[in-house]
Amino acid sequence: MKGPLFYSKILLFGEYGIIKDSKGLSIPYNFFKGALKRDKNNSEMAQESNRSLKSFAGYLKMLELKEEGLVSFDIEALEKDVANGMYFDSSIPQGYGIGSSGALVAAIYDRYALDKITVLENLTREKLLQLKEIFGKMESFFHGKSSGLDPLNSYLSLPILINSKDNIESTSIPSQNTEGKGAVFLLDSGITGETAPMVQLFMENMKQEGFRNIIKNQFVKHTDACVEDFLNGNVKSLFGNLKQLSHVVFDHFKPMIPSKFHQLWQNGIETNDYYLKLCGSGGGGYILGFTQDLEKAKKALKGHRLEVVYNF
Repeated sequence: MKGPLFYSKILLFGEYGIIKDSKGLSIPYNFFKGALKRDKNNSEMAQESNRSLKSFAGYLKMLELKEEGLVSFDIEALEKDVANGMYFDSSIPQGYGIGSSGALVAAIYDRYALDKITVLENLTREKLLQLKEIFGKMESFFHGKSSGLDPLNSYLSLPILINSKDNIESTSIPSQNTEGKGAVFLLDSGITGETAPMVQLFMENMKQEGFRNIIKNQFVKHTDACVEDFLNGNVKSLFGNLKQLSHVVFDHFKPMIPSKFHQLWQNGIETNDYYLKLCGSGGGGYILGFTQDLEKAKKALKGHRLEVVYNF
């Protein structure tokens, strides 16, 4: 038994902002992937995954009762497979902000949901929102609160444009220019990030009027502009807005940036060689970088490995 593959995702724009109705843009990242497996695997990873799936099955059983009519699963088949040692075989690093639990949720929905919404049907906005709600409730098991976007991205394997909480659509992004000098890249912070405490911190900060104004008047404004620029291929304008966004995050989201990256973050803004931003909730995991000259960025970030995600 080997399930279909589900990919990791990268939220290019919209981290934290989408909680407060900014635009967002999420793309599948097929460098990392996962699938449900049921072979004889006694590794620690497989056993841990199996234990986690057992708890998850119990949670889904309760979810069916609590959210009647939202989603139902073939729990019997799921429990049987888990009892037979099923695990999620994944290369997606956990706590890195690229959707490790999202891929698992998508895989479970794909295999065990009854009357599921499939990728092949006409995905109306209503169906996308319904899927997002189902996935949000499912993924809450891992994060406490989830928007449902990571699993949605993983399940559809399509870029998703978030216009607002109630308005999402699948979209296409400009084709990559493999000859181009510019790039979006991932930078490994070398430490794992925890989503829940970071989101909690953000929600605490949102109680202060000053912080709320910064989010609304600066963070959301530049995020929305970045999404528009990226989708329309306005590279020059994009980098202007990225610089502003990187600045706002550096000034107001410091706890979400691992301390050893504070200097690198500032250097990028000062030299314009690259701009850094959070990838997911921050606190560790990957940091997202944008540059108009990849070779220059590599020199400036010497000693760090850059994983290129997209070429301009």
